[in-house]
Amino acid sequence: MEDILHSINWAIVAPIIIIQLILVIVALIDWAKVKNTNGPKWLWLIIIIFLNMIGPILYFLFGRRHQ
Repeated sequence: MEDILHSINWAIVAPIIIIQLILVIVALIDWAKVKNTNGPKWLWLIIIIFLNMIGPILYFLFGRRHQ
């Protein structure tokens, strides 16, 4: 297990993990504030949480209702 952790190139992986976390947090905050979404609100919560990097992007592209 220790060998696996040392063999990972953290200079590449760490920024991807940080970007993913920021996307999820911002999407969840926006999801909580907005009253109406395109489609069921509970479904967008599942998409944001379980589809990791793609879920928040899908939410911002298709889930938010633009006024």
